[in-house]
Amino acid sequence: MTTPASPAADLSKTATGGGPPPDLARTADLISVLLAEVEKAVVGKRAVLELVLSGMLADGHVLLEDLPGVAKTLIAQTFATASGLSFRRVQFTPDLLPADITGVSILDSQRGDFRFLPGPIFANVVLADEINRAPAKTQSALLEAMQERQVTADGATRDLPSPFLVIATQNPIEQEGTYPLPEAQLDRFTLRTSVGYPDTAAEEELLNRRLARGVDTVPVTAVLGPDDLLGMQHSMEAVHVDPRIVTYAVALVAATRYDGRLAVGASPRGSLALLKLARVRAVLSGRDFVLPDDLKAIARPALLHRLLLTSDQWVRQVDPARVLDDVLASVPAPSVQ
Repeated sequence: MTTPASPAADLSKTATGGGPPPDLARTADLISVLLAEVEKAVVGKRAVLELVLSGMLADGHVLLEDLPGVAKTLIAQTFATASGLSFRRVQFTPDLLPADITGVSILDSQRGDFRFLPGPIFANVVLADEINRAPAKTQSALLEAMQERQVTADGATRDLPSPFLVIATQNPIEQEGTYPLPEAQLDRFTLRTSVGYPDTAAEEELLNRRLARGVDTVPVTAVLGPDDLLGMQHSMEAVHVDPRIVTYAVALVAATRYDGRLAVGASPRGSLALLKLARVRAVLSGRDFVLPDDLKAIARPALLHRLLLTSDQWVRQVDPARVLDDVLASVPAPSVQ
């Protein structure tokens, strides 16, 4: 009588054997080095840092929604510095124009023609700080960049640098002078998460480090380069995804579209985000194959911001996260025995 294979062994049976492939092994090493460098500046937020890094490795964009002063901007800047990527910050305000982001053509008097001055969008990591303070017209300047990795201005299309990542922040409690993000833009964020307050031990460590340094600035060095990050992104293709996992991911997303409490469910872009983030989570867990638990663990940050409650559920102040949890519980995980 043979012993039934374990779920992990079954789901990985067509993946590479004898440990992770060389590219994934190198990626795992670089992840450890990168997170260690970032944690020099950001204390006690390992889970959040792994989520932001997941967005980077999934070649996506990240929305950080939380209270002021919890290191949202610091996280973006530190990841850019430690990854050796160019970084630009755009402070979104009501008077910000699309050309302030994409760039503008000016008349070069010496050459007698127009010359394009690239805007801050032409960087590897773009921090859209307080993105909900600008109107939809200005926010729309990011749509093409976030999806096609290019900018069309003055009749010409220009490619953005690679890798390219938008990290946006917004304050959920400050409503005056803010504009809700259009659904089309929310859907372009691979994941949304919050940072939260540090626990007591982490906050004490934060203060002790500040006292020991004697200055506010935390020295962070580049431990990676753009080519390293591109290689890490490409290595995610080596993570095995069983056909049953694909079916399960589609079922999870489809269930959000048919729940009576939701006016809008997750889009196919949400399905892709869920699968890409699950691959990254597998690597962070030391595997080269995806498990159903990877999809469940990443479902909230990957899907929640894509859901829209019906008007009656919104009036009743129903928590969208609770609806998503119910949806996840209603879809059976694939049998792997």
